[in-house]
Amino acid sequence: MKAIVCEKFGMPDELLYVDVLSPKPNKYEVLISVKACSVNFPDTLIIQGKYQLRPEFPFSPGSDVAGIVEQIGESISHIKVGDQVVGFSPFGGFAEKAIIKASDCFPKPKGMSMVNASAFLLAYGTSYHALKDRAKLKKGETILILGASGGVGLTAVELSKLMGAKVIAAASTEEKLDLCKEYGADEVINYTTENLKNRVKELTNGKGVDVIYDPVGGQFTELAFRAIAWKGRHLIIGFANGEIPKIPVNLTLLKGASIVGVFWGAFAQMEPKKSLENIHQLLTWFSKGELKPHIDRIYSLKNTSKALEDMIQRKVKGKIVIDMEI
Repeated sequence: MKAIVCEKFGMPDELLYVDVLSPKPNKYEVLISVKACSVNFPDTLIIQGKYQLRPEFPFSPGSDVAGIVEQIGESISHIKVGDQVVGFSPFGGFAEKAIIKASDCFPKPKGMSMVNASAFLLAYGTSYHALKDRAKLKKGETILILGASGGVGLTAVELSKLMGAKVIAAASTEEKLDLCKEYGADEVINYTTENLKNRVKELTNGKGVDVIYDPVGGQFTELAFRAIAWKGRHLIIGFANGEIPKIPVNLTLLKGASIVGVFWGAFAQMEPKKSLENIHQLLTWFSKGELKPHIDRIYSLKNTSKALEDMIQRKVKGKIVIDMEI
């Protein structure tokens, strides 16, 4: 089978497109014939050795897959060979076949394309866990979403509106902000041309925001936190900026505010029952037409390096997907 392989930590252009042996599932795993795998920011980190997880070489990056079950372990009963499924694994998805833990594999909703299915679990799962479980976002509250046009950011815009919040979306270009408006943002801020802290204060009549959704990091983290409301919650999703910020902790005291870490992958492993409930809710909303992944671009498996490079260069709005059928 064909796969994208990482033999040493480095940049996307150092990845290989090669033939490898098909993996074999154990009794708790599923072998999937991958039809599509979306690209997520952690994929750009894991190949550089900058992610929390460091797989043994050689490995294939890629975590968010959709496909058809080809083989199942002997202990699995909720999925059968031939089922169309969505699944999540820390790595292994940028290949024609992939291994997924049975507990992280779910039936694909009818009417959901393979491309949309591959763009769903990680982004929506992360955002819903962040908003529901970590921020406990309430109807009527105001949320500031940084990097709001990105893969997880746009899902946060969509879910926050669905949960009844007022959304302020922040991004780096007017084109990206226009997309945020399409997905329901009430107000927008271009943080390359506007003062983030001052603009948030203006839009909230000096009160500040109840929740900050932050997948960006860098200088914007402290700027945003200085515009947080009393008892606000600042969600740390990731560091797409490439810089892990340092926040003066006295600000938490002055504002009675919290800095809250969000790691969906760990949550799914540590609290599988709650994670499963969240996924079922998300899939129900999709089936009702209330969630719609934004697919910016589609690449072939052979062009995965280009997709990862575009992600690093922040050329992406919403999600990009590797389609094994092209």
